[in-house]
Formats: sequence, structure tokens, C-alpha cells
Amino acid sequence: MGRAPTGNCDRMTTQLGLPADIQACLFDLDGVVTKTAVVHAAAWKETFDSFLRERDGAGFRPFTDSDYDEYVDGRPRADGVRTFLASRSIELPEGDPDDPPDRRTVNGVGNRKNELLLEKIRTDGVEAYDGTLRYIEAVRAAGLRTAIVSSSANTLDVLRSLDAERLFDARIDGVVARERGLPGKPRPDTFLAAARDLGVEPSRAAVFEDALAGMDAGRAGHFGHVVGVDRVGQTDALYAHGADRVVKDLAELLGGGE
Repeated sequence: MGRAPTGNCDRMTTQLGLPADIQACLFDLDGVVTKTAVVHAAAWKETFDSFLRERDGAGFRPFTDSDYDEYVDGRPRADGVRTFLASRSIELPEGDPDDPPDRRTVNGVGNRKNELLLEKIRTDGVEAYDGTLRYIEAVRAAGLRTAIVSSSANTLDVLRSLDAERLFDARIDGVVARERGLPGKPRPDTFLAAARDLGVEPSRAAVFEDALAGMDAGRAGHFGHVVGVDRVGQTDALYAHGADRVVKDLAELLGGGE
């Protein structure tokens, strides 16, 4: 599915704000391509607050923005459930992938979150970041290969709703990761799989992420360049977790300027 890089890649990448030897760009979906990170955060908060309120009663402590950033954002759904609940010293049985959303299992809690997410998407729709779409078009015009790398199992539906599937030569999402047995972010395996599918060495690929777990994955995978996209005011944290550069919008990179 990949395209061969053109001979002018080295010359063009500097106009994309990238090192000259980069041949491929690997993009996260939520918060980088689409304005869905805030929708995910809202669905997680509703899910966890309901669970914690029922469990803890008067001792209930709500799920916070910092909980989302540290324990959930960018991770596969079940990993997010486990990691956050572990931070509250709560352990649940794994259950089965098709557990109903009211079952007190890792999969049941995760399925409740996905149910709420899909309700919000159906109600409000999905929007893309125009700056990201312009940047991806410029990347492809320069001859670089592109992949979407997301923990979401809804990636393909979201891309099709935006007519954006055509912008990517490879897709590694929650469905593909499960089929291939790939661990999710902060492990680098999904990004490494995308680079392999594109036929590019990690050192010649750039990662674009808004999540701290995504920064960790980019650093752990020894990718050639890691760009943090700061949508929520966490520039310092993105750098601390491995970003080579942080921008508020990918359009800032066009022209190669700071």
C-alpha cells in the first residue's frame, strides 16, 4: 500500500519542519488528526466517575484531567482501565471482550466508555484539525509515506466519516493491534509495526502525538523525530516525555520555520 519516496524528499522535508532524512510520518488520530481527544476524555470521566461513585459512596474522588493525561490518554482501552484503577488501588477481573457495559470487569468498564464515546460521536459528529490535514497533504506531496497509528478500535470508521482514509498508506489501530498481538502505547510496538508496513526504518520515521504515552512510545522506539502536539497546555510534559519539538498545530511546521 506504500508509495516509493521521490528523489526530492531530503530537500522537501526541511520545508515540513523535519530532519532531512525522514521518509515517513506516523500520526496519532485523536487529538492530532481529529478533535476527538476531548470527547474521549469526557467519556472516560463519565465512566470512571459513575463507577467510583457507586463503589466508594461518600468517599468518592472524581476522575480528573491529570488522571486522564497520566493513566489513560493514548493507551489501549483495557490498559487505560487497568492503569487508572491501579492508581486508586482497585483491581477488577479481566472479564471477556464482549462483557456488557454494566459488568464490573476491566472489559465491562472499557465497553461502557466505548458506548458513551460512540453516543457522543453520533450526536456531535467528528471534526478534523484543518492544520493537520494541510500538513499531511504537504507531506504526501513531498513524497513521504504516511500511517495512522491509534489505540482506537473506531479508527477506520472515523477516517471514512472524514473522507481521510485516502491520506494514509498504512493503518495500525486497535483492531489491527489486537489481530497482531501488539502491545499498545507507551510501548513502541504499534509505531514500529507502522514503520515496517511502510518499509521504513524507525530512524527515518517521524512520530506525531499529543499524548504523553505516545511521546514515551516515540522515545522507546528510537524514531528519527518525535513531534508533540500540545492541545491542552502540556508543552513541558511533552518535552519531558521525549518530544524533539512541540507545536500547538501542525501547520506551524509548514515552511520549516520555528
